[in-house]
Amino acid sequence: MNKVVLIGRLTKDPELKFTPGNGTAVATFTLAVDRKFSRDGQKEADFIPIVVWGKQAESTANYMSKGKLMGVCGRIQTRTYDAKDGTRRYVTEVVADEVQFLEWGSGNKSAAPSFNETSSEQFGNTQGFNEKAYGEDITPVDDGDIPF
Repeated sequence: MNKVVLIGRLTKDPELKFTPGNGTAVATFTLAVDRKFSRDGQKEADFIPIVVWGKQAESTANYMSKGKLMGVCGRIQTRTYDAKDGTRRYVTEVVADEVQFLEWGSGNKSAAPSFNETSSEQFGNTQGFNEKAYGEDITPVDDGDIPF
């Protein structure tokens, strides 16, 4: 079984490219994932290269930016290639099957889900809630009523 689940912060803005020929979108970025334990009170992190394909790649590049928190689910993949200087290079990366934006970035806001102030005041939510963006069958939850 080869399954990886990570939550971390982007170290820089995702890089979006399109494959030659069929033009499939591919985004690459690095996640800084905090380690559970720290050495001498200093936080430590692992820097993990991530590859995302297709529509998820385009969305990641449009909505995520450096420092934003995101979740990734995928698999570890290793590959090799010959560098321009003739040496063989080895790469280990996570190929994402699923990405989740835990904080919104500063990309193209016009295509982002819209939130309105009326819904925001009605539900006590600073981001607001737009039924049209998410469907009428979703009910917002007021976090103020949760006892824990």
